Amino acid sequence: MANGFHSLGSEYSVQQTKPTNLNGMETMKNNKLMKGLLPAAVSLAMIGQAQAAITVYDQDDTSFSVDGFFNTFYVTSDQEQNGQPDRSQSRVKMGFLPNYIGFNFAKKVDGLQLGGRSSFWVSINDSDVNRSVDAGGSGTASLIDVRQFYATVAGDFGEVLVGKDFGLFGRTSILSDEILMGYGQTITTGLDGGNVSFGNIGTGYLYPMPNAQITYRTPDMGGFKLAVGLMDPNKSNGTSEESAPRIEAEATFGGDFDGGSYKVWLGAMTQSSEQPGGGGKVGSDGVAYGANVKFGGLSLTASGFQADGIGNAGLGNLPTTNNGDVDGYLVQASYSFGSERIVASYGENEGSTTGTGDNLDLENTTVAWFHSVNSNFTLVGEYSTSEQKSTTIEVDTIALGAVINF
Repeated sequence: MANGFHSLGSEYSVQQTKPTNLNGMETMKNNKLMKGLLPAAVSLAMIGQAQAAITVYDQDDTSFSVDGFFNTFYVTSDQEQNGQPDRSQSRVKMGFLPNYIGFNFAKKVDGLQLGGRSSFWVSINDSDVNRSVDAGGSGTASLIDVRQFYATVAGDFGEVLVGKDFGLFGRTSILSDEILMGYGQTITTGLDGGNVSFGNIGTGYLYPMPNAQITYRTPDMGGFKLAVGLMDPNKSNGTSEESAPRIEAEATFGGDFDGGSYKVWLGAMTQSSEQPGGGGKVGSDGVAYGANVKFGGLSLTASGFQADGIGNAGLGNLPTTNNGDVDGYLVQASYSFGSERIVASYGENEGSTTGTGDNLDLENTTVAWFHSVNSNFTLVGEYSTSEQKSTTIEVDTIALGAVINF
């Protein structure tokens, strides 16, 4: 369809896998960036087997389709922290990706392919947030987050996207995460964190926050694609001044070889945020990169990034000084055979929002098993162990879940 990859952008077409998304990532505990759903990840992404959305209408060069993603996990975690009592917690929660439903539109007019997508991300854990002792309430809160609402215009020149979509910086790194439809680390959200987990956000990559944007994508040029976008800038605080949009870009190159395929990517972003009256400036800059090789049933992926003036989860929470820096990497291997996929994953971030210290130092190791009951139904078993050095916290998590997508 003209709007391309359902959940994460037109440069990825349905061939990759089911549209899933990037879990929104932000911890209520840390920053409450987006009320409710944002806690955790990537709402940018794809999942399991390749599939198309359900086509509702397709006539006269006009089409309309619907896609959706539903997941629930039983999760048990054990936490150890120096000087504090050990803690254990069992939950029934969403995984790394929230549940969502998406609507896709496409129409060919005067030689142009017009498209559009809107997606609505829903928390199944809203009752937990509203019922909590701290909140002092009861009942449910309708946590619905619109992470995508955009239109596209495509032709021989490429494609232009206008509206709200996931960002470009680190986009392919999170889309390539082998545990995207799994669970991942919970140190960032805490054992009692509401809504999604954080997956590998903060342990290998940053979150490509949904943003209002104007993005141009080139046509496929022999496997090479380039996307450049003007993003609504993020603020370092309520009074900061941004004289220009943030610029993000990502280049990808991929192809096939006998018995396999490969893909490499390189991205960058830059933004400036200044306090009025000469009160200081935050320069936010970064590069992200990665590579994936598949042959037989084996898939090997390595990605990394380096960024300055960015918070613990990405551009959704800029530091208020110009000294913060963070870098990280993620290495993964998976093997698929029959209806099974086995994953081993290790990632870590290092850095600080103040330029000194280690409050962004975090690492996570995950092993996971994905069993495809059929093309729309997957069972997941996962074990993760993570550590945050600045708080001397270690958390071991077992997650057993079911994923249904269409």
